[in-house]
Amino acid sequence: MRFQLNFRISVLLFALATCIISIQAQTVKELETQRKQTLQNLATTNKMLNETKKSQRSSLTKLNIINKNIKERKVLIQSISGEIGQLDSEMNKLAEEKRMLEGKLAKLKADYVKLVQEAHIKRSMYAKIMFVLSSKSFDQSFRRLRYLQEYTDYRKQQVQEIEKVKVQIVMKNDTLNQHKTTKVVVVKQKEAEAQNLSKDEQKEKVLLTDLKKKEGKLRADMKVQQKKANDLNNRIERIIAEEIRKAEAKRIAAAKKKIEEENRRIAAENKRIAEQNRQIAAQNKRIDAENKTKKASKAISRIESKPTIKPVTVADSSPSQSVSALTKEESLLSGDFARNQGRLPWPTTNGFIRGHFGVQSHPVLKFVTTNNKGIYIQTPSGSSARAVFDGIVSQCFTIPGSNNAVIIKHGNFRTVYANLTQISVRVGEHVSAKQTIGRIYTDNESDNKTELYFQVWKDKSIQNPENWIAR
Repeated sequence: MRFQLNFRISVLLFALATCIISIQAQTVKELETQRKQTLQNLATTNKMLNETKKSQRSSLTKLNIINKNIKERKVLIQSISGEIGQLDSEMNKLAEEKRMLEGKLAKLKADYVKLVQEAHIKRSMYAKIMFVLSSKSFDQSFRRLRYLQEYTDYRKQQVQEIEKVKVQIVMKNDTLNQHKTTKVVVVKQKEAEAQNLSKDEQKEKVLLTDLKKKEGKLRADMKVQQKKANDLNNRIERIIAEEIRKAEAKRIAAAKKKIEEENRRIAAENKRIAEQNRQIAAQNKRIDAENKTKKASKAISRIESKPTIKPVTVADSSPSQSVSALTKEESLLSGDFARNQGRLPWPTTNGFIRGHFGVQSHPVLKFVTTNNKGIYIQTPSGSSARAVFDGIVSQCFTIPGSNNAVIIKHGNFRTVYANLTQISVRVGEHVSAKQTIGRIYTDNESDNKTELYFQVWKDKSIQNPENWIAR
């Protein structure tokens, strides 16, 4: 019985250790996934950097891509360091568990040898029978018989346990070897990325030095770009304000129409009441005449006339009487959009945020800032923009010097996609999340820069798109 208790405790401890290892293995898996995702991001930026090599001149486009490369490589090296540390920790634990299993196996084998020796001494069937028959009572003989049966079962159980521990040792050894192989690969990758990081940082220094010599041109280019951005932002703001004004006018018109219909109904009801009041007045006149002539002991009561109903005006209409600014479908879209804050897909399949929302410092010019009303997503040439959520296309328009733009309405939210060359949707069309809406313009004169300008609005309030899209 004591052995069975010890055996159960050993099995429980082993199951707990296995569970802990599985949790840690999941952590290693997450680190590996993060490393692969960062490598994909680097592949994208490297592709974009290769597109700029057609031009040997220094440019902000190259600088932005190299800066992004440096950030991604630092993230990758940090992730690899974490993965190596986790692998070391797991390898140590696996080695310790393997040692414990080998000790357990040695003990099981020693116990089994003793069992075999005892079984050899008591191998005779005659000895077993005599062991049972020599009992002093029936109860004792029954217990001895049960002991022999449990003894036989225990031997079989020991054999199974030995085989099970052998398999576990093989599995631990395989996992340990696999981690060792992975660590070798990851360490080599870390060394390679450290060298690439050093090269990128050197390229960044050279570019910065060269671009600082062109400060005058950079300032002139920035003024041109800022004017284009301001024109685009003003146009978008006016369009959205006009859309909201028209929606409000439509709402008021619908409310007035409903009130007019209600007032017509009230007028008809008042006419009916007036007719009833005339009939009541005539009846009251007749009653008064009868009361005078008959001088009845009990006078007949007069009939009260009914009051007329006051007409409804726009100012008097309650919220329940007015028409909502959003249709039922638009209200659902608006609610779903808000609930997905921080989880919306990117408006491009790949790329990185070159210009963040709000006031940002210039990458080269000191004390120079820009106030971005959206985000600029740089992506490989040939990329397309896609809707971040289900909605209805409310506007497709062109801005001189800024190409085309599309506005998609999601209830009282709107998303803006600018700097498009080809538009594949039309006004009034229902679009779904991740549906392509147009191709992003590639500027051949600026190192093939392919950049989407993206905005998020709630009614007339501009939002930070980075708070809405998935990170």
